[in-house]
Amino acid sequence: MSSFLVTSLVLSVVATVALNVLPRLFPNQARKAEERVARSIEDGWSTGPNRTDRPGPSVRVFFPWKAMLIGSVVLTVLVNVFGRLA
Repeated sequence: MSSFLVTSLVLSVVATVALNVLPRLFPNQARKAEERVARSIEDGWSTGPNRTDRPGPSVRVFFPWKAMLIGSVVLTVLVNVFGRLA
């Protein structure tokens, strides 16, 4: 039980560091992503909420269920592999 806790804590710290360091390693990509999001928001506002070119609600909700599923499987495999090696 304690080895699982240590492994979980170490992986949590590694993931946190990676998610904070990676955008700093590739600043142009972060800037480009920010510009794409801003452009997308501006396009949405410029066309207005009463658009008739698509049926249904005008609000789109982004829920990354595929990425969450893949991430969950990958992290589960990694934790189990490190658990077997420790």
